[in-house]
Amino acid sequence: MRAAGLVADGTVPRARGDDGRSGSRAARRHVVTRRALVTGGHGFVAQWAIGAMLDRGWSVTAAGVGPPVEGGPLDSDRRAMVRWEVLDVTQQAQVGEVVERTAPELILHLAAISRVLDAVRDPGQAYDVNTVGTVRLLTEVARLKHASACDPAVLVVGSAEQYGRHEASEMPLDETAAQRPLTLYAASKTAQEVAALQAHRSDGLRVVCTRSFNHSGPGQPAEFLLPALVARARALPQSGGRLAIGNGDTVRDFLHVADVVEAYLALLELGAAGETYNVCSGEGASVRALAELVLQRVGASAEISSDPALTRPVDVPVQIGNNAKLRHATGWTPRHTREDIIDDLIHAATR
Repeated sequence: MRAAGLVADGTVPRARGDDGRSGSRAARRHVVTRRALVTGGHGFVAQWAIGAMLDRGWSVTAAGVGPPVEGGPLDSDRRAMVRWEVLDVTQQAQVGEVVERTAPELILHLAAISRVLDAVRDPGQAYDVNTVGTVRLLTEVARLKHASACDPAVLVVGSAEQYGRHEASEMPLDETAAQRPLTLYAASKTAQEVAALQAHRSDGLRVVCTRSFNHSGPGQPAEFLLPALVARARALPQSGGRLAIGNGDTVRDFLHVADVVEAYLALLELGAAGETYNVCSGEGASVRALAELVLQRVGASAEISSDPALTRPVDVPVQIGNNAKLRHATGWTPRHTREDIIDDLIHAATR
């Protein structure tokens, strides 16, 4: 049963219009082998996306730097089914070589500096990877398209951080809401989207963009909110402990990573080129409500208290998305509740 709507628990009801379908039209279509390239292929979301692609019988090339994340859905047998390439999106020649060798029909572009604090520490790298890296990729796609070598659909993954601060009365935000990036990370992702849509208009590239809201699941790095809460809660005594959080009043819209990758694959096949789609649940929950839910699922009792050290210096008080455009384009609906996300994180932590 899905978590309840706004009242004392700090949650906000989902946007209306759900037609009751699950999954997506793309997932229910006849299986067709597709050549897919996943950039940032060693990362958390990429591992889930690769698994979903393999389930569809697609031929997958994963390109990125560093080893694959631990704790994700790919075991050694499934990793052996993937072609692995080294790819640094700051290197133009390398980007061109990987795209040319792969000749993909579909590109899921996940390569990014995804941590807000990492972007603050090295602004130049954040723009070089998130914005200019996307330009490099699309430049090579355009070159190969004009040479009639390949003309892939490209999904450029952005962030709900692009919206910045909006009033609670404006929630849920649809894609027409103003983008007011507050952080350097958000600005780099906003610039990425501008560049991607320009490539569609000028070169006719089949580019689709997302503004993806919060998501979590097994394999997500431990410093992110839900894995961190689960780790802290599991370390508590059965009673009498203290669970530290940042700003408990902050409201966020969470999806299970499995639902996110289903949305991404549906958009690769069914999204309209030149369009941007929110990927979100349409529901919000406060950080305090999430902490209470984590304690409940772990089976611990503790005082929840705010720790200034865990509070972000620049934060958005409330952020909830409207997913109607995505649902209408693809038939996608989320299958997992917040309880499912937390239960899966707990299960992964005990393996």
